[in-house]
Formats: sequence, structure tokens, C-alpha cells
Amino acid sequence: MQQQTEETASLPNGIDLCFDTFGERDDPALLLIMGLGGPLTWWAPELCQILADRGFFVIRFDNRDVGRSTKLDWAGGRRTDVVKTFIRTKTPPPYTLSDMAADGVGLLDHLGIDTAHVTGVSMGGMIAQTMAIDHPDRVLSLVSIMATTGRRSVGWQDPRLLPRLIAERRSREQFMAQSVVTWAAIGSPAYPLPPADIRARAAETFDRGVSAAGVARQTLALLAQPDRSRALRELDVPALVIHGLADRLVHVSGGRATARAIPNAELLLIPGMGHDLPRELWPVLADGIERTAKRAKVESPS
Repeated sequence: MQQQTEETASLPNGIDLCFDTFGERDDPALLLIMGLGGPLTWWAPELCQILADRGFFVIRFDNRDVGRSTKLDWAGGRRTDVVKTFIRTKTPPPYTLSDMAADGVGLLDHLGIDTAHVTGVSMGGMIAQTMAIDHPDRVLSLVSIMATTGRRSVGWQDPRLLPRLIAERRSREQFMAQSVVTWAAIGSPAYPLPPADIRARAAETFDRGVSAAGVARQTLALLAQPDRSRALRELDVPALVIHGLADRLVHVSGGRATARAIPNAELLLIPGMGHDLPRELWPVLADGIERTAKRAKVESPS
């Protein structure tokens, strides 16, 4: 597989997004949205190539405040604000999930793409849901993976994870060591990733550009998200909801609630899957994305 060439899209809102693509430009677009603090490289290039081989023009990108995209350092982002917000003392977020969804639409505009199939993981799944709500004319199909509706009574997090998630990791070595601990806690128990692989991915993530304040800003956007349940009921788009039954970071109740809310959504619950995308499950994910995209063709007016 050839090395992908990264590009930068300068959006009208002042955000620069780093992105790359796989596949043929004339194929249907598939926009991949990663979760909290995750750069585009967390969409494994081998998985992206599998999707391109299924007939998609695959687009992955660094969200704002991640990797090589714009860091909004002027907008604050203190760990204390995150902790206070977790205990119900709300801190206004510097931006919202709707702003991040608009970034995705802006990237499509930059590429001259009118409509796309959209798949998101974790926070990226919530952004993908928001994109379908805010910009329904741009989304052909929706795949929401290990995400939730924003309703506080579903998709909760194991409270024992919070100290690990907000722990300071200033040096490259600290970041790699803490990543091993974190992914051991939230990853898929049936498909454990070797610590050496976790360290390698962490090193790549650190080298792309890690911003603790940026992750805090994204977290504040997550904590301020509205309950999308009612808006999701108004969607008219083929949808697939995937969730692991062993997810400790976003409880499976979040996936179930998402599937209940979206009319005619397919729900795929996977035993032994935690809060990651194990290599062993890539064929299942690719099948689901392709299956949902084909529903869009069948259900389109044409």
C-alpha cells in the first residue's frame, strides 16, 4: 500500500483540517470521523484500504485540536474545567459538536463533494449523528460506532476511568506508558492489542502533535452536548449502530438508545468488543458500512 499524501483544507470558519484520502475520486465518498483526542491515523490505513477496495473514496482527517489540524489554544482548555463539569458545575465549551460537524461539511466543500456516507467512532459517532441532524442533505448514510445520544441516562462511563483519561502525560515516554494503561482498561477484552503495538501507535500520535488543552476543549464539547434523541427520530437516512458489549467508556445502553431513536436503524452488538477497532473486526465493520451504503442506493428517490 502506497504512503498517503496529507493535505490541508483551510475552511471559511478559520479552521485548518489535515486530511488524506484512499481510493478513486469518482467513487462515493466515505467520511471517517475519529473520537476524542484521536488523529486520522487511528483509522488504520489497512482498514481504509479495505473500504476503498469496497468502492469508496475514503476521507480521514484530524479533528480540530488534534494532530496537524488547528489548535484553538486561545480558547482555554483547563483540566480543572473538565473535572468541575464532570461533577455538574458546567463550564461553557469553547465550541460544540455542531461546530465540529460543520468542520466535516467544510472538508466536503473543500473537496467539491456534495454528499457522503459518514461513519464516526465514539465522539466521532456523536459528531456524525450531529452532521446528519444539522446537514441532512449532505449525509447519504450514517454509521455510528460506540457512541451515544447525549442523553445522560444512557452511554455512561465507568467512573473509575476518569483518572486515567485526564492524567498528565507531558513527555513522549509518559504518553506511551499511559496509553498502554488506558487501552488495557478500555480496549476489547476478546481482542487485546499487544502493548508494543499500543506504544507504537502512541508514539505516532504524540509525534503528530498532542494537545492536552485541546483534548480538554473536546471533552467540554462532549459534556455540553444536547440530548439528540428527539432530533434523531426525525432522521430519514439509512443508519447502522455498532457497539461493543464490553465497552467501559461508553456503555452499550448508548448504542441501544441511538438505534431506538433513528427510524429503521440496524443495531449490531458485538460480544467481546470494547472501545476500540480491533483488526479482527475490520471485515465486520467494512461489511456493515458497505451494507448501509447500499441501503442508501435502494432508498434514494432515483
